[in-house]
Amino acid sequence: MSDVVHTEREVEALLFAAAGPLSDADLAKRLPEGADVAGAIAALQARYQGRGVELVEVAGRWRFQTAGDLAWLMTDERDEPRRLSKAAQETLAIIAYHQPVTRAEIEAVRGVQASKGTLDVLLELGLVRMRGRRRTPGRPITYGTTDAFLEHYGLASVGDLPGAAEMRAAGLLSLDLPADFAVPDPNAPVMDEDPLEDGDQPEFHTDFLGE
Repeated sequence: MSDVVHTEREVEALLFAAAGPLSDADLAKRLPEGADVAGAIAALQARYQGRGVELVEVAGRWRFQTAGDLAWLMTDERDEPRRLSKAAQETLAIIAYHQPVTRAEIEAVRGVQASKGTLDVLLELGLVRMRGRRRTPGRPITYGTTDAFLEHYGLASVGDLPGAAEMRAAGLLSLDLPADFAVPDPNAPVMDEDPLEDGDQPEFHTDFLGE
């Protein structure tokens, strides 16, 4: 058996047994030194293309998952995920497309003040995280999405988010958004944001909990 085929089998076994997605670095740590991880991944993608199970990249890591067109077969086998309220879906969409974004900026797009409960749910589910503090008066906390968000929606990176028109067509977005609403560039430098400090907590209006 050639080294290439052997590495491919090893990577296949690791991905099937893993509890979550694995990065190239994760795989390399478990394989003999010099193993061609990228070549093995490419070979596995080609071999599984069009099969019932496919090898996909999510948040920069690899996992096997059911082919998209067969997802309906699994509906009776999976637990019903926690459903997000309309307010939570809108808030999550705004954070995803405007990140890094402050609470005040979220409110400006939605047209209502952000509910403590809404942001709490998104933080609790791990779909959203506090990123840093904006370099503006008051130094408000900024929010962004997480790797769990990418994994949940099957995205390799934030740059793979669908456009606003596609979101509206899918019924996932019904807001009157500003003209600059666009997919953020995950590689763009953030010039007006400082890292979080110990003890930083989310900021909310406690006197208004409108959704």
